Amino acid sequence: MNTQPLGPPIRWGIIGVGDVTESKSGPGFQEARGSELVAVMRRDGAKAADYARRHGVPRWYDDADALLADPDVDAVYVATPPSSHHDYTVRAAAAGKPVYVEKPMARTAAECESMISACEAAAVPLFVAYYRRAMPRFVTVNDLLHGGALGDVRAVTVRLQSPAPTWGPGPMPWRLQPEISGGGLFVDLGSHTLDLLDLLLGPISHASGVATSRDGRYPAEDTVAATFTFGSDVVGAGLWDFNAQDRLDEIEIIGSAGTLHFSSFGQEPLRLTTSTGLREIAAPYPQTVQLPLIQTVVDALTGRGECPSTGASALRTAHAVDSILAAYRDASAPRA
Repeated sequence: MNTQPLGPPIRWGIIGVGDVTESKSGPGFQEARGSELVAVMRRDGAKAADYARRHGVPRWYDDADALLADPDVDAVYVATPPSSHHDYTVRAAAAGKPVYVEKPMARTAAECESMISACEAAAVPLFVAYYRRAMPRFVTVNDLLHGGALGDVRAVTVRLQSPAPTWGPGPMPWRLQPEISGGGLFVDLGSHTLDLLDLLLGPISHASGVATSRDGRYPAEDTVAATFTFGSDVVGAGLWDFNAQDRLDEIEIIGSAGTLHFSSFGQEPLRLTTSTGLREIAAPYPQTVQLPLIQTVVDALTGRGECPSTGASALRTAHAVDSILAAYRDASAPRA
């Protein structure tokens, strides 16, 4: 445990207090050691004021530049949809504020690279909310792999499927609109898994894939098949189907001495099978799922530790997503 004395807290401002900030992330800035949430912003001022009142936040804004100019805001969490991640990150960097940005980091790797360049030019750190990298559930997975529980790790398979998304009257969910999200549910959910595997198995060194859209009600891909390799020479394959009858969420990591099964988004026990039989390992989520990663961000900003999810690591994930969807995006692009 880090026993260094805490200095002044990191005072956070949030740009975009939508659903993800209600319980997954927002409370984490109030619960983390050495951290305070002092300001929030949403373009709808009434909603920003309501969020501030309900969560006990001292100040609210309906203009991002006003929050960025607040001298009491030390660092900024960008929690808007991906289409505005680049803009707000660049503006926060120009204001001299460290940035913690929601995942996916941006719509494309090119946008991610520009965000990294802006933060490097301003000499401010950039972190990305791929929070599975610090969740105890997946720390346990990492410990099993690197502790030799599977022997030499050789391969990984990923399956994620669910029925087609539905929505009521009103606009299509932004996660299904590529101009906002960068793609469909593969970009939103698949990026989580690819980023986690980048951590567990070594940096992603190659990825390719095919994608289709069978649903037809929205412009994004709904079925994706991919292959990938890692710096550790592990090979992998994945299938993501968001137009299926049944739900399935499973990662299988195969080693010379055992196999590990677990899900990306569930809380059921990990299942480790070796020559001695099946061992189930409890691995629930924390109440505030982003808190463990937020704590590493605060520790990095206060010189007490390092954060495992940075612009550099998230860029690798963005490159993998871009490579897997390259042919689909090219075929779907408007023609002159």
